[in-house]
Amino acid sequence: MAETTETLSLAKVAWPLRTDRLLIRPATALDAVTTWEYRRLEPVYRWLSRAPRTLADYRAYFEAPATLAKTLVVERDGEVIGDLMVAVEDAWAQAEVVDQARGVHAELGWAFHPDHGGRGYATEAVRELLRLCFDDLGLRRVTANCFAANEPSWRLMERVGMRRELYTVRESLHRSEGWLDGTGYALLAEEWREQD
Repeated sequence: MAETTETLSLAKVAWPLRTDRLLIRPATALDAVTTWEYRRLEPVYRWLSRAPRTLADYRAYFEAPATLAKTLVVERDGEVIGDLMVAVEDAWAQAEVVDQARGVHAELGWAFHPDHGGRGYATEAVRELLRLCFDDLGLRRVTANCFAANEPSWRLMERVGMRRELYTVRESLHRSEGWLDGTGYALLAEEWREQD
């Protein structure tokens, strides 16, 4: 199996990462059941891009090498309370400079157990994810997208200093609510460093 950009990039990191209250580490196949416990809850899965109906379907997706390569779990006192996605990708570039655009961006994502909401854990975890992207991985830009109706997600993006770059009208198809507006946020490495 060829190594992905995510695998190569995340291999450079000294795991686990620690914040004041959290531990962040690469996901393993053993995390499938724990993450399924909150990802199957309606307030969580209603906004996720994939909502497998059974644990078996979820395991098949979660345990796939491509998924594990970009998934991190967030623990609080040894309990998994959420997961993060960091998908390192190439930037668009003209042919003459394409080599300079390899593995310099990342798309971010997250899901957290609702029982742990309102305590700042998601903000703390995503701030550490940004630090990982810019300091440890040396990326130049990160993005995150969500349905515009998913206010908790885009508010989190704003809390960590990301800027709204786009708002699309009925561009995103939701599995039960039809065509919804979407929103996208981004942050450059220099913008992140200016926040300190």
